[in-house]
Amino acid sequence: MQKRTYIFSTLFLSLFGALVAQETDNIGTETVTVVKPYSPTVSDAFKIKSAPSLNDSIVLQKKDINYSIFSVPVASTFTPAKGKASGVEKTPPPTLYNSYASVGLGNYNNALVDFYTSREFNRGEDLLDFGLTHHSSRGDIDSTPLDTEFYNTKLDASYAKKDRYMDWGASIGLQHQLYNWYGIENGEFAETTVADMDEKQNYFNAEAKAHLNMEDSFFKKGNILLRRFWDATESAENRVVVNPTIELPITEELITIGVKLDYVGGNFKNASLNNTVNAGEINYSLFQAGVNPSLLILRDDLTVNLGANFVFGMDTENSDSNFYIYPAITASYRLLDENVIAYGGIEGDLHQNSYHDFVDENPYVSPTLTIAPTDQQYIGYVGLKGQLLSNVGYNIKGSYTAENMKPLFFLNPENTFRDDEKSYFYGNSFQVFYDDVKTLGIFGELNVDVNRNFTLGINAEFYDYDTETDNPAWNLPSIKGSVFMDYQINDQWYMGANLFYVGERDDLLALAEQNATPSEFPASIVTLDGYFDANAHVGYHFNQQLSIFVKASNIANSDYQRWANFRVQGFQALAGVSYKFDF
Repeated sequence: MQKRTYIFSTLFLSLFGALVAQETDNIGTETVTVVKPYSPTVSDAFKIKSAPSLNDSIVLQKKDINYSIFSVPVASTFTPAKGKASGVEKTPPPTLYNSYASVGLGNYNNALVDFYTSREFNRGEDLLDFGLTHHSSRGDIDSTPLDTEFYNTKLDASYAKKDRYMDWGASIGLQHQLYNWYGIENGEFAETTVADMDEKQNYFNAEAKAHLNMEDSFFKKGNILLRRFWDATESAENRVVVNPTIELPITEELITIGVKLDYVGGNFKNASLNNTVNAGEINYSLFQAGVNPSLLILRDDLTVNLGANFVFGMDTENSDSNFYIYPAITASYRLLDENVIAYGGIEGDLHQNSYHDFVDENPYVSPTLTIAPTDQQYIGYVGLKGQLLSNVGYNIKGSYTAENMKPLFFLNPENTFRDDEKSYFYGNSFQVFYDDVKTLGIFGELNVDVNRNFTLGINAEFYDYDTETDNPAWNLPSIKGSVFMDYQINDQWYMGANLFYVGERDDLLALAEQNATPSEFPASIVTLDGYFDANAHVGYHFNQQLSIFVKASNIANSDYQRWANFRVQGFQALAGVSYKFDF
């Protein structure tokens, strides 16, 4: 106890002495001048290592810990509900059949037969097709005393083979057509003369075709046509056409080289009806060899095809030949995506005419024609096409064409000095007249898809012709137009209609005279009235296989003249049935 008292006394006296000394002693003042304030830098700091090295004599080893989860089952009464996707009504795909047959009958003893079948082999790699079509009429027209019957029957068979890198095929076709030179009016000739007339003409055609398409090869494709065409007057024609195409990629561009070898030759046993004496026959033999190189340039919205067409034409019958160079340039540019596309081009070619093609265009020509090629110097055109709305498409085009030796049809002169076996020399048949023609044309078209089941279209064409001979452009109209419509009313009913108009055309009526040239024959120009023709059809599907239909033609019952003195049948109605099946 005494020791504690002594220690506390000593501490108290020492603290008191220090306080007294602080109050009485003066330690003075000192001035400190700071020359530069301290500015720490990054170098003054140090980075703590994420894994510092340990410098310890004793390093504790980590112990492995083994643990396990003790699961305790828990009873649950929750049952999740099964999800169910919302149902979407699906349209069943249509059943495809490999065969089709249709038969129809109507007034004027009109008949229509159509048959088609297709067979696949080797999982679709081989395809064999057969087709038969027939259209005939045995009715008479009141305006003429001659028979006006016609029929057209065609049989086709084809085979196609598809491989991985190429496909090829071949086909044959046979055709028989019957037409009458009925283009004389009642009372124009005596009954005895009419009774002696043989106005029937028969055309026969046999042809074979082949094609070859290849992938990953410089040889892109090729086509071959072999044709034999003849008629009931011993006229005959042969045609051979070979068209190979080669493609050569150069850097980013593509060069296409098309080659054409075209031969047509034949003869007519009868002389031209511009001669009053049927002396001598008409022979022709024409050959063409052409090369068409072109360069395709694709740049975003611009597509340009730059090319030229080099053609060597030879008339071996007359020992004449010529070399032609034609432009082959086309371009298109998307101004506003799919809404406005501008396009244009200038092209030319030496067009090979033939008896077969003339008959296709006008079956009432006489077998006394002159066959020559048409020098199509150039066709220049510019246009706009695209979509006005999502369901409204349009196309507007202006063109200018220059053609030498353009074939035009007009009536043969009435030449009663002739006594040919067939009666086509009474001014009731047509000849081919070649003229140099320049044509200015305007074309407009509008297509409307009202909905997926209803489509409507309208187009119009306007032409102005300038001929070298100052004659009219025989049988070429200045105005043409058409309106068409297709409507799928429901799953069973469907219908369609078309209306077309052809403007006025000019033809020539002439009378042959002995010891006179054709330009000296008494002649007069006749103007054929423009005409409308309305056609419609309606059909009903009982099921996917069986359907019935009704077709109506020349609904206005007009007796217009498609060709001079050749009036058409009046109102025509035809009803029929069609059936799809697997054969």
